[in-house]
Amino acid sequence: MKIRFADLSFLDEITDIERSCFPEEQAAKKEQFRGRLTKYPEHFLLLCDDSGKVLSFINGFVTDIADLTDEMYNAPVMHDENGAWQMIFGLCTRPCHRHRGCATSLMTEFLRLAKEQGRKGAVLTCKAQLIGFYEQFGFVNEGISQGSVIGGVQWYQMRVRF
Repeated sequence: MKIRFADLSFLDEITDIERSCFPEEQAAKKEQFRGRLTKYPEHFLLLCDDSGKVLSFINGFVTDIADLTDEMYNAPVMHDENGAWQMIFGLCTRPCHRHRGCATSLMTEFLRLAKEQGRKGAVLTCKAQLIGFYEQFGFVNEGISQGSVIGGVQWYQMRVRF
């Protein structure tokens, strides 16, 4: 398996993986991914198998805004390459490849890059059942997100500081 940066040639594959990981009302749409891949491809990583098939991806932009909000998912123009915080909008793995270390490998590399770039840390939101997964990377649960209500479910904001 190989970690690489994403580009627009992977748009359909990324969109399909997203749909397999989230219900329709929570999943990012193809045009959202197009905007992200156009504006900040250097903050969009893929884990591919030896044939080049995408197994998993992680993405998010950089900003000086400390808390993740729903507006960010739809506004790639908010990306500020000099920002202090690496936001994480999604970490998705094809269902048939889960529990094999794909997400762990991507998260580890994404955080390594953010730290290397001098960020203060990273911020994400997740559902309650994933809090423990993210804690293994040093994320701290900051409680119910005040800025994210996508899909009408309860999201928890988590932050890791470098």
